[in-house]
Amino acid sequence: MTFLKYLDLKSVPCPLNVVKIKLALEKLSKNEQLIVELDKGEPEEMVLKNLKEMGYFYEQINEYEKFLKIKILNEN
Repeated sequence: MTFLKYLDLKSVPCPLNVVKIKLALEKLSKNEQLIVELDKGEPEEMVLKNLKEMGYFYEQINEYEKFLKIKILNEN
């Protein structure tokens, strides 16, 4: 069974949103996934780049006018 944790980072500036995601990912257990909502533009670019650098896989769930929702898979 997979459990979902949710993080709303809309209106959270860079690099604070990256830091909050890193902290949330450190607390995930193996069977948990993190759902994150974040603003488009710089926050999106910074977060996705950092996730790739850290070796996390993610998929985009929804895209809205001003933000998007991604699911980060905990493979560690």
